[in-house]
Amino acid sequence: MSNHLDRAIDAHTEEAFAFLERLVAASSMIGHEQAALEVFEEEAKQVGLDTTRLPFDNAPFDDPRAGVTAPSSRLSDERFQLLATTPGEQELTLLLNGHMDVVPAESPELWTSPPFSPERRNGRLFGRGAGDMKAGFAVGILALRALRDVAPGLFATNRLGFLAVIEEECTGNGTLRSLAEQGVTAAEVVVLEPTQGGLMVGGVGVLWVDVDVIAFSAHAEASHGVANAIELGMRIVATLQSWSESLVASEPEPSMPGGSRPYNVNLGTVRSGDWTSTAPATASLGIRIGFPRGWSATQAEERIRAVISDAVEADRDFPAQPVVTLSGFRAGGYLLDEDSALVRDLRRANSDAHGTTLEAFTLGSTTDARTYLNDFGIPAVCFGATAFDMHGVDESVDLQSIVDAARTLARFLLMRFEEVE
Repeated sequence: MSNHLDRAIDAHTEEAFAFLERLVAASSMIGHEQAALEVFEEEAKQVGLDTTRLPFDNAPFDDPRAGVTAPSSRLSDERFQLLATTPGEQELTLLLNGHMDVVPAESPELWTSPPFSPERRNGRLFGRGAGDMKAGFAVGILALRALRDVAPGLFATNRLGFLAVIEEECTGNGTLRSLAEQGVTAAEVVVLEPTQGGLMVGGVGVLWVDVDVIAFSAHAEASHGVANAIELGMRIVATLQSWSESLVASEPEPSMPGGSRPYNVNLGTVRSGDWTSTAPATASLGIRIGFPRGWSATQAEERIRAVISDAVEADRDFPAQPVVTLSGFRAGGYLLDEDSALVRDLRRANSDAHGTTLEAFTLGSTTDARTYLNDFGIPAVCFGATAFDMHGVDESVDLQSIVDAARTLARFLLMRFEEVE
């Protein structure tokens, strides 16, 4: 069976690459994901899957587990997510999950090729979202095409789901809504994030905050006598960075190697000023902050607010306390037991496909696997292709890694669904 499976994967590889190119070409930044979802919908139908559009409400999500919804001005109307399933009415045995939203492509003039014009070079496909994580959809579809050829009756009595969600990059509310509102669940979940040839079993907590700094405005010639809002904002960032470094010593992440930086503070956006010769009176900072797995998002928020408040109170240059507002992720950390059947059997499948052992790892980031594991008690693990420069200029994915991941995933699915027949 393995040789037949590999030949089938080889026969469909170019189709998978072309599918990925169409996905990348369909820009799917926050609020405008529908074109890419329609590409996935068409491809899923060609593989023989039934598809259902799951409505996505742009209103704030009244759920204590939810992230903070993006401003409605950034969101298109009639957004949806897509569930593709093998035919049948029974509960899903296994769910594949992927997110279709991508981060913006800052400064496209710096890219070697336009970010939404996919281009193959040196064994990679370049484009925004090629690695994170539209390649995961190519991995899943390639595995399913091959299984349709060599084991057409595999899903005759047990159902597989393939869910494409949105807002993974900012709130996680896509996966949460699919579970809490639409009941899309299964016994196990494989999230097809890029994992660089390993298995991602965990991540730290992540919180997004906006910090609005208030200062005094002045003409440039008198600016030496006032506190510049941007400069004050940088002091807050420096304080948070120093605090996060102290957390590494006091609350290290045991699943990560020594010397890791699990709780990074990232200044992602700065909005301030309206004139070069005027000291700005306000500055708004968008900050992403990592925190230990043992904390809840509420605990992290309380501690971060206290750190900022104490630093400002001790600095007489601040005329007032800044306004701190949650703005996206409220994500707790998570960790799947490496002894779980999900990890065990993916390792078995990879060993059969490639003769190597998948190494489990944890990152100082988050994925939608946390929602399944933390909030619904469903084992979930990340497994996928090898990506480069995620969120950066010239993002890309190694094309051979898509094939390699599909060989492992197809064997895993074969193993799983043959066992439950």
